[in-house]
Order: sequence, then C-alpha cells, then structure tokens
Amino acid sequence: MHPLQQKVIKAFERRFGTRPSHIIRAPGRVNLIGEHTDYNDGFVLPMAIDRATWIAISPRDDRQVQAHSLDFEETAVFHLDHLKKETGWGEYLKGLAYVLQQEGFQLSGWNGVLATDIPIGAGLSSSAALEMGVMRAFTAVSSLTWQPVRMARLAQKADNEWVGIQSGVMDQMISANGRAGHALLIDCRDLSTCPIPLPEGTAVLILDTMTRHSHAESGYNERRQSCEAAAAFFGAPALRDVSWQHFLARAAEMEPPMRRRARHVISENERALHAAAAMQNGDAAAMGRLMNASHASLRHDFEVTNKPLDVMAGIAQAQPGCFGARMTGGGFGGCAAALVSAEQADTIGAAVAREYETVTGLQPHIYVTQAGAGTAVIKSSRRRTTCFGNCSRFIYRMRENERE
Repeated sequence: MHPLQQKVIKAFERRFGTRPSHIIRAPGRVNLIGEHTDYNDGFVLPMAIDRATWIAISPRDDRQVQAHSLDFEETAVFHLDHLKKETGWGEYLKGLAYVLQQEGFQLSGWNGVLATDIPIGAGLSSSAALEMGVMRAFTAVSSLTWQPVRMARLAQKADNEWVGIQSGVMDQMISANGRAGHALLIDCRDLSTCPIPLPEGTAVLILDTMTRHSHAESGYNERRQSCEAAAAFFGAPALRDVSWQHFLARAAEMEPPMRRRARHVISENERALHAAAAMQNGDAAAMGRLMNASHASLRHDFEVTNKPLDVMAGIAQAQPGCFGARMTGGGFGGCAAALVSAEQADTIGAAVAREYETVTGLQPHIYVTQAGAGTAVIKSSRRRTTCFGNCSRFIYRMRENERE
C-alpha cells in the first residue's frame, strides 16, 4: 500500500470514526513539450507521473461535503444546495460541484480526507490532480458513470467560471487519462489522444527549482488574452489554425508583444508534432533538441520562465547523457523536465543539483519519474484504458503543415 494511501485511510478513520468506502488516486503530470498551446486548441505531449493526490471518502445523506486537507490542515465544508464563492483551496471543490450540477448530474455529499505528494505550485498540476480526484469522488458516491474526457472538460470549465483561471484542458486530460509507460499526444481541440512510448533507454528527470508561481497572479490570463487577440488578428478561430508561413507573411504588421506570443504558440505546435514523431521513432536526440528549442521560445517569446528555471534548464542541457531540458507547466517558477539516459539518470540528477545550488543558493528537489496511469478508484478491480483517435492523423497533420 502506498504511504499516502495508508495515511489518508488512518486520518479518515480518526476523523469520522469509520473506514472509507472508496480510495481515489489522481496523478500530477509533467508536460514533455507543447506549452501554452492547450488553450490555443493546439497539441500537447504530457505524461502522468508517479506523484498523486489521494482521497479517502464515504458518502453522506445530507448533501453536504466535508473534505479535510492534511497538507493545508484545513477543512472545506459546503452544502450542494447553497454554493457560494469564497476563497481558499475549497473553491476548487465547490467549482466542480457547481459545473456538475449545471450539467444535470444529481450529486451526493461526502466526507473526505485528502493528501498529496505533488509539490504545490511547482508546475506539476497539483490543482488538476485535486480536481480530477474530487470529480472521481463525486461520481463514486453519486453512482455516476466515470467519463474521463467529459469530466476533464468540466474541470476546465470550473477553473474558468468559478476559480477565475483561464486555463486550458491539458492538465485535467492527462490526470484523467494517463497511460502507464507512455506520454499522451492530445489534440486540445477535439480531445482525441494517442499514447506515445518514451524512447527506449530514457528516463524523465523532474528538476524542481524551489521557486513557485501562481497562475492567478503570474500573468497567465494576460498571456491567454494576448493569444486570443493574435488569433483575431489573423482571422482564425485559434492560433492552432495559423500556419508558420501565414505567420511569417504578416508578422511585421503585429505589435511586438503579440508577435512574440503568437510566434511561440505556432512554433510550439509544430514542435509538439515533431516530438511525437521522434518519440515514436525512438529518436531521443531529436526529442531533446525540440525540448531545448521549446525552452528558448518560452524564455524569449512567451516570457514565462524566470532566472532559476533558465539556470536549471541550462545546467541540465550541458550534462553528458541529457538529451534535452525545458521548463514545464505554466512557468514563472516551478519545475523543468529533462529527457536523459536511464542509466545515467541518478548521476545527472546529482550533478545538476550540485551546480544549481552553487549558482543560485537554492537547494533543488530532483527525482526520476515514471509515466503512470490516470485517475482511478484504487479499490476497483478493473480499469479500462482507451486510446481515442488515430496516431497517424497527427503525423499527417505535421506533414501537411510542412508542405504549406
């Protein structure tokens, strides 16, 4: 039994005097490439990781939710018939209840205890893991069918309409639909997906700079607004519909900040498709070059890195056995990710940690991660994983773009 699973069970028993009826695990994620493309209807290539939010729950018969966070040492309490916007981590739970009931789902209340080993604010989607775990909790106690793609969309809606973050859907999608041993190429327009295996003999290092961000305060919403304005400039539904050639033809007409934002998104979409092809071909070197280019674009064009992220990525990129490294997540702090030789992963991690601490004075957290499965009720004996769409369609799109 996972230590956090055991921890939430024991805490639940102490708090509520009975054993929980369900244990739920919802993973965080690391995005290998395709950053800030999701809310532009583009392509992303994340993987679920082996760090997760765990929730022990049991149903209530009075339509009240009492959820205690062991990490915050706070309890969110609300009634499903009287949802009111306030502040704090409990707003994620209320937002989910709000959108589910808007969609006509008949919800039951529940008691719950939550804990996570996903670093909060590090760009590994602790909030999406919380959302998908809570979504699974509501479906479990309310005897509803678990629909991972639909629930991911509704969690995004809760972010946008209740929490006030104009997020994309990538984080919720990978937390809900992750597949062990694979990244997931996601078309964020229609949410079709294709599992992509990591190149043989490679591992992913998560490099936590120990600097933190807040999407609501960091300029995330401003970046999204700028992207929407750029799409309108081109007369396109989203920047995903603007080819590189079309961008180059009109780039000089754009204001500099908007031009930089658009250049990142349009080029990043192409990088994500090329990365999926490289991984399918087992070409770790090509994948690494694309990751390095992605970080440069995020640094200079989208301007969402910070100095510790740039230092961390640069140190990792210089290590023998590292194919490539880039910031991952919303930016402005948090983590970088590196694709490395599996045999050298520990050595590379130790070397990066030493040099990063020397340069910045910060002590990083660095660890090797595994690509894991998506959100699930752990006590269930069966779980079906589905691949939506056809991988060849994504590669066809890439080749068509190259011909334009």
